[in-house]
Amino acid sequence: MSKKLIHVAAAVIRNKSGQILIAKRPDDKHQGGLWEFPGGKVESGEPVRIALSRELEEELGIQVQQCVPLIKVPHHYTDKSVLLDVYEVTEFSGQAWGKEGQPIKWVESSDLDDFEFPAANHPILNACILPDAWFITPATNHSVSETLQQINRAYQLGAGGVMLRAHRLDDHSFQSIYQKLQPVCQEKGILLSVNRNCEIANKLGAQALHLNSGELEKLEGRGEFQGRWLSASCHSEAELEMAVSKGVDFVTLSPVCPTSSHPEVEPVGWSEFKVMAESYPLPVYALGGVSKGDVLLARASGAQGIAAISAWLES
Repeated sequence: MSKKLIHVAAAVIRNKSGQILIAKRPDDKHQGGLWEFPGGKVESGEPVRIALSRELEEELGIQVQQCVPLIKVPHHYTDKSVLLDVYEVTEFSGQAWGKEGQPIKWVESSDLDDFEFPAANHPILNACILPDAWFITPATNHSVSETLQQINRAYQLGAGGVMLRAHRLDDHSFQSIYQKLQPVCQEKGILLSVNRNCEIANKLGAQALHLNSGELEKLEGRGEFQGRWLSASCHSEAELEMAVSKGVDFVTLSPVCPTSSHPEVEPVGWSEFKVMAESYPLPVYALGGVSKGDVLLARASGAQGIAAISAWLES
């Protein structure tokens, strides 16, 4: 017998300093004692934004003034199934406090990993920390100086993450270029991901690894990679399911739009992308034919953001 899906509105609330509000669940409730993102049950027929505003007023004494969709997370516990409909609240009035006696904290996004959350909250946790745009380095460029110029340009245009893709390099050369780029990216707060395999990433001590679909299929489990962020390239629902089953933290889904590099591949399109992105419990980036100005469109289509190569290099 299938469990009833409980629809829950949840909020990632940011103050003007960029800190995020988390609340501690009462010990006597489901998943008691763990920290969570505030929110509550959506009543039958109730619009999600109305439910979110009502719950935040009841729990925290604040009034939502501006919010945008962040992520939808279907999750199945042994005793219940929930759909977390998560919005990012960027403007609110009132002073947040635990009206129901619950402890609350304002924390930096970089410190969220220090708190214990229910399993269903982990994709939200990841969505809070991840950037909304990635620059994927061109496969043909192996010059450190040119790559640094491209990274700086992409960073200035809004890319918060870089996927180092240099498949034509041997392992030694790849490791060398990564070691030269990593300090520069770290200083700027750019998340640098290795587009390679677990063995090389672990040897480098990399905190982020991106797998192609072939490497994803070979992956036996999340424990093979020792870093914080494991991501993968997906092109179908079967690959999305595989990514979720193997514990991947986020994925790219492509191609969303027509591309000159793969003109023979039928694009997913934004409507189907939205359906697929909202069906799986992890952040999804739109890749393929997207521009650097498509972040808001991607977010409106259920994405965490965009990933692109040439879009960051165009004048």
